[in-house]
Parts: sequence; C-alpha cells; structure tokens
Amino acid sequence: MSNNYQKYQFSISKFLLILGIGEILFWGIAFLFWQYISENEPTFRFEHQWVLYGILLYVPLLIVSYLFINIWRNKTIKKYADFELLPNLTSGYSNFKALSKYLLLRLGIGSLIIAAANPQYGNKEREVTSKGIDIMIALDVSNSMLAEDLVSGKSRLYVAKKNIAQLIDQLHGDHIGIVVFAGDAFKQLPITPDYNVAKMFLNNINTDMITAQGTDIGNAIEECMSSFNFERPTNKAIIIFSDGEDHEEAGITAAKKANEEGVIIHSIGMGTTSGTPIPVFNNKGAKSGFKNDKEGNTVLTKLNENILIDISNAGGGSYTRAQGYNIGLDGLVSAINEIEKSELSNERFLTYDDHFQVFLIIGLLLILLDTLITEKNNNRFINLKSYQK
Repeated sequence: MSNNYQKYQFSISKFLLILGIGEILFWGIAFLFWQYISENEPTFRFEHQWVLYGILLYVPLLIVSYLFINIWRNKTIKKYADFELLPNLTSGYSNFKALSKYLLLRLGIGSLIIAAANPQYGNKEREVTSKGIDIMIALDVSNSMLAEDLVSGKSRLYVAKKNIAQLIDQLHGDHIGIVVFAGDAFKQLPITPDYNVAKMFLNNINTDMITAQGTDIGNAIEECMSSFNFERPTNKAIIIFSDGEDHEEAGITAAKKANEEGVIIHSIGMGTTSGTPIPVFNNKGAKSGFKNDKEGNTVLTKLNENILIDISNAGGGSYTRAQGYNIGLDGLVSAINEIEKSELSNERFLTYDDHFQVFLIIGLLLILLDTLITEKNNNRFINLKSYQK
C-alpha cells in the first residue's frame, strides 16, 4: 500500500539526486564564467563583493527548509489521509514540477544576490580635478583624555576619534593629516588625500603613544604648521581636539603666528567643566581604579574652556564644546566648506558600468515563474465526491 502513496508524495531520493547534479553544474558553470571573465575583462569586479557570501548562506537554508517541509508533508498525507480518499482530494503530486519550482527559486534568489553585489567592469577613463584645503587634526592623547565624563563608559579620546572619523567621511577633496600631542607632539600622519589611510592611522591612536604627560597645545600647533607645504597655494586649517588642560600662553602665541600665515584654527573642547577622575587600567586593559597624586588623593580633570576659546580667537576660527557624542560636527563641516578651496590635484579614474540590471530581471522572472507553477499534476478543480460506504 505504501508504494501507492508515491503518486501523492514528494520523492526525497529524486530531489537529492537532482540537487547534487544541479549544484555541480551551477558551480562548474560559475567557475568557468569567472575564468572567462577574468581573462577577457580584467576590469571586472563586484562593487559589493561581500554580498556574494549570501549565496553560501541561503543555499543550505533553502535545501534544509525544502526537505523539512516536504518530509513533513509526506508523513502528514500518509498518517491522516486514507488512500481510497486521496483521488477525491487531489489530482496527484508532480515531482518534476516540485523539483522545477525548487530550481527556479534557487536560481532566482541567486540572481538577486548577484544583482545586489552589482557586477561592473570599466570601459573608459576620466580625469577629475579635486579641490579642497589642507587640514591638520591635532588630537590630545594625554592621560586626562581617558576621563569618561562625556559619555558613560567611553573616554574623551574615544568620543574625539569617533567624531574625527565622521568628519573624514564628510570631507570631499580635502587633504588631511594628524598630529598627536600631550607633553610633547609628533606627526602621526602626514597630509594625504587617502581617507582610508587616515582612518586606519586614527584607529591606532591611544594615550600610550607619548610618555611625556601634559597638554602642550603650542607645540601641537607648531607641529601641524611644519606639516603644511606653504609653497603650494592652498588654504589651510588646524582642528584641535583637547580638554584644554594647558595653562601656558604658548598655545595662544602659536595660534596668532599660524593665523598670520593664513591658517585658521578651530578647537573642540573635550570634557565637562566639573571635575572627574581619570581611570587607570591594568595590563589586561581592565579598569583597576583611578589616578591618584603623591598624597594618595584622587586626581580630578576638567575642561579648561578659556584656553581653547583664546586659541580659537587668536587663530581666527571657532570653539565648540562637546556635548556627549555631539561636537557640533555640522557646524564644523560648514566652517571648513566656507574656506575657499584650491585645486589640489588632477587624477585619472577608471569608470565602471553597472550590470546588475540583467541579473535583477532574471531573478524576478524566475521567482515569478516559481509562484505560477503548481506542484499538482494539473490545475483543474478538484471534484469532491461524496464518500459512500
């Protein structure tokens, strides 16, 4: 009797056979296509290559779910439906149509994933003239920047780096460099147009980079000035991220001198004006307490706005106090954009043509066709008959 049910059930063995053959053909054709396109179109690429990993994810999920549903269906028919009633309830089950529906869905979703990855290839070059200014970031890495008074659990330095990364993302054509400072200052990154490199160097900045403690803003400004190429007729700006714990006049003097040479200085106050302790960390990076002075008293740090305001005024720029994660980034970007931009370089780029449209159309058509096909032997209405004993 069990063999009689086969007409109304999904064939697992046939599915696995077709699955194996289909996957071998699919990946074989994909490999040959990749070999061909690599040899004949060297500029071919996927704009979002990481999206292709979705194929490795969805295929196993589709196979497992498809098997689970049909095994459950087979057991349900055999358990609850009397064989003599089945001809009156359904016209039968087509394994060919069921396998076709799986393959259509499999290829349809795969085509949509390829479309989302956006296959491209270049066909021509274009020359782009970039315009911008030279910007030096002066970032305070003194121990006081470890204080967590802006965002709970996050240091002043972390908040500053996060905002600098966001600032870099909003720059267009400008060149950027980074100076780190505490009691001393040194150039972390020379001026570059490569924003990815700038963010890579930014990520590696920490308070252990300079052993001499203090906040020598004047030295930081001088280091920034030495990074500029004044033979190149471009406008220049310095942006200082610091808690301002510098009680020397050297910063104001350096800012005035820089402004006389045409450099605008903006400053961002990192911290609050109320005293907060400075965390101390052990070798494993875990917080082990707070910094104490020689008498054993907890050292408190607070934002010194006055020095930063004076430096910004002397440098012809603006001062902004950070409020949590907010440093007034929009205003800072606007101030940078107001500075007249100069021609920095002419660069040649290879333009790429998008070819996702073909795969998008194929994917949608295959999925639509899958929804239109039924797994029954035919599409006529079931003629429900009265069951007579």
